[in-house]
Amino acid sequence: MKTYDKLSVKIIRKIAFVMIILLGMLAIGVMAAKSEVNSVKIVFADDCETTVMTTKTMVGDILTENHIILESDERVYPDFDANIDLTKTITISKATEERKVIAEEVERISTEQILGNYVTVTEKIITEQIEIPYETVTKDVSSSGTQTTNKVLQEGENGIKEVKYKVQFQNEEEKSREMISETIIKEPVEKIIQISTKVVARSSRSRTASAGIAANAQGKTPSVVTLNTSAYCAASCGGNTRTASGATASSWYTVAAGKAYPAGTVIYIPYFANKPNGGWFVVQDTGGAITNNHLDIWMDSMSECLSFGRRNLECHVYR
Repeated sequence: MKTYDKLSVKIIRKIAFVMIILLGMLAIGVMAAKSEVNSVKIVFADDCETTVMTTKTMVGDILTENHIILESDERVYPDFDANIDLTKTITISKATEERKVIAEEVERISTEQILGNYVTVTEKIITEQIEIPYETVTKDVSSSGTQTTNKVLQEGENGIKEVKYKVQFQNEEEKSREMISETIIKEPVEKIIQISTKVVARSSRSRTASAGIAANAQGKTPSVVTLNTSAYCAASCGGNTRTASGATASSWYTVAAGKAYPAGTVIYIPYFANKPNGGWFVVQDTGGAITNNHLDIWMDSMSECLSFGRRNLECHVYR
């Protein structure tokens, strides 16, 4: 029993010794971990720098360990009470008023820029009334190559339409618009202009007569027809110059027409626009051979009648 007891005591002592050694090694490892040596760069205000080896992690401890004292106008980053960051750099700089003012100005401008870049986009439905321009229609009842005059038969009037748009604004400024619908509220009214042959007196002999004829035609709208036209004179009538209306026939004034054109009807023939009467005639005569498609013009002599012959002419009839 004694020998066995002694052996047990020895084994226990060895185990305890090993345990003590292991605990010591563990403590040394922990201390070593806590005392990790770091390489820290210190940058001074005059742009000089140095690198130190230290187990310290707090900025203030590192500076004290290396006998570095800040001037009254200097500051350190990170702060004294802070640990060194991953860059393991301590920066010492001048903290002057000028630098503070510049920093504040930069910060203010930066804020304004941010606000200036802020964009507000809105959409609105806008309704507008827009005029529809009227059209002008021209009715030409004049003859080519003659002087003309214009008369407004109907005044024009603009119409109105209502248009809806979808408008997009950016910071209250219109950027785009899209038409949604269009509704006609009032149709436009056409302006109608009539172009007629201008009355022109050609000679002193016929000026008064043609002026009177033209005066009778004023304010009337002529019907334009093509009539088969010939000429006659006193010689062809056996020397008789009295017409069916009782008036005495006269050149560049008297014409004979069918029953559709009663006495006093004014007829303008553009073909004679350059003659003494300016092309204006009055129906004063008729005859058995004169139909509604036929017109006979009184002339001074048979030679004039033969020279004129027979031809289809455009005639403007004023009733």
